[in-house]
Amino acid sequence: MRILQRYYIKEFFKMLGILALGLALIFSLLDLVDKIDEFMPGKPSIGKLLLYAMLNLPKYLYYLLPTALLVCCLFIFSQASRSKELVTVKATGGRIKNLFYPFVILGFLFSATGFVIGEILIPDFSERSNELKNAIMKKEKKLSFREGTLWMRGSDGSFVRLELYIPEKKSVKGISIFVAGENCLKRRIEAEEAYWTGNQGSGGTWKFRNVIAYDLERSEVLHRDELDYRYLESPDLFDKGIKKVEEMDILELCRYMNRLKAAGVKDTKLSVDLNSKISYPLSNFFMVILGISLSVMGRIGGGLFAAGIGILISFIYWLLYTLMLSMGYTRVIPPMIAAWIVPALFGIVAIYMFRRIPE
Repeated sequence: MRILQRYYIKEFFKMLGILALGLALIFSLLDLVDKIDEFMPGKPSIGKLLLYAMLNLPKYLYYLLPTALLVCCLFIFSQASRSKELVTVKATGGRIKNLFYPFVILGFLFSATGFVIGEILIPDFSERSNELKNAIMKKEKKLSFREGTLWMRGSDGSFVRLELYIPEKKSVKGISIFVAGENCLKRRIEAEEAYWTGNQGSGGTWKFRNVIAYDLERSEVLHRDELDYRYLESPDLFDKGIKKVEEMDILELCRYMNRLKAAGVKDTKLSVDLNSKISYPLSNFFMVILGISLSVMGRIGGGLFAAGIGILISFIYWLLYTLMLSMGYTRVIPPMIAAWIVPALFGIVAIYMFRRIPE
């Protein structure tokens, strides 16, 4: 039994390495090809272009790993079932489920691996990818984002700190502006909140509320209820500078959500995405169990046909999963249900079929 288990594990990892890394590499290169027109004016070297593709590899590996696991299980064990290898195990007094228990453990490990990729590798590699992209396109980094706080330079050269930018309302809670002189700080402006008036782009202006202006040269303090400020970029720049959910780990995302909640903003999309960061890696475990169960019970044939079935099931899973997430974003269903219903259903089916494997 152990010899057969080692053989299947060896074949499984061999195929998984080719399939998962191969698919991730293909999608990374396709992403590079899609952006090549933006990169060419900067005349980047081949090394920088390949580095950009490699930095996007963990992101695609994260999303493609469940598909690769399902296809590998279906391919290997449907071949074993078709060639009567499992019948041989039964004939020698072995239990079929005992043969598959190492793969159940591997399913848990791959779920943990997916979680680590999403929490550690993707945020770090995404930040490096964006920095490399800006370097290739010779774009100066205009702002820095951390948990909703933005640091940037105003068009007049001042340093600006936006305590909390709220994308939905195109507004800001807590603004600090520091205007430097030749040798010291010249002026400081504090505002409780600000909102954008007018059109996007250059067709509007920021209106500050509850403003306190400190003129350090004259030692004066001015209070104003409202102030039009034209030295800040439009919200278009802020929207581009905000990190995507995939670029934040769970703790950073939670802190950002708590700050929005304290400001009176409930972002349903972020709640859905937070739950999906936990639920999606579990699909790796369910896909391993489902692949084993279908191979033994389904009699779906072997080889490429089994692989095609795996791709079809993965497509259905991804379609339903994204549909539920979209319904969560639009508040049709609660965020937790939106992120967990599809993995839970597939998990129940997979575990039920595994328990029904005939001995």
